[in-house]
Amino acid sequence: MLHWLRPGDSFPPVTAALADPNGLLAAGGDLSAERLLDAYRHGIFPWFNPGRPILWWSPDPRVVLIPAELRIARSLNKVLRNRDYEVRADTCFRAVMQACSEPRPQQDGTWISEEMIAAYCALHEQGLAHSVETWIDGELAGGLYGVALGRMFYGESMFTRVADASKIALVHLVRQLERWHFGMLDCQVYSEHLAAVGARAIPRADFMRKLRELVNYADEGGREWKLDDDLAQ
Repeated sequence: MLHWLRPGDSFPPVTAALADPNGLLAAGGDLSAERLLDAYRHGIFPWFNPGRPILWWSPDPRVVLIPAELRIARSLNKVLRNRDYEVRADTCFRAVMQACSEPRPQQDGTWISEEMIAAYCALHEQGLAHSVETWIDGELAGGLYGVALGRMFYGESMFTRVADASKIALVHLVRQLERWHFGMLDCQVYSEHLAAVGARAIPRADFMRKLRELVNYADEGGREWKLDDDLAQ
């Protein structure tokens, strides 16, 4: 049975999530910073259509990318070495979210509503949500955004306007996370794009055990998000 959240309700345990659709745990609640951070700390994320009730998910298995397991195809490695781009962090968070919200081919709409943008911009102002951006010839060409807690990064969405631009941002992020000793990048669900760079599915129980360790590091929210200059190498 789907759990409906009333004001002040806690999330049910993730083991209560439905098998079909996979991972649907609860509905209702709000997108306040407190609610979102509580969700992420417990392996839960929001995903819903604009104008509909907020839906909260914790799928089993969970797709993650361990930074040390990053795989880079030869063709992408060549792009990375060419360095005809610049990668920045947190210089235009709202613009990255808005770009991620643009409808994709074969899609009727987007789940990244103005309500979602406002909620994650509030987290960004607290130093907890971040963007990584690829710039080419002074234009925003691709990027991604997500949430960082302790040594855990939760990837939310990516976009690209130029071939490989989102992959460039992802590679730089993952390499930086490895230097900072982050343990996992949560990819939520499977895609061929993510599998190609090393993402894999793990049982939700394993994800939760590792998550409880990673989110409790004391550097939560206090890190300056500045990318090292040599990450393309």
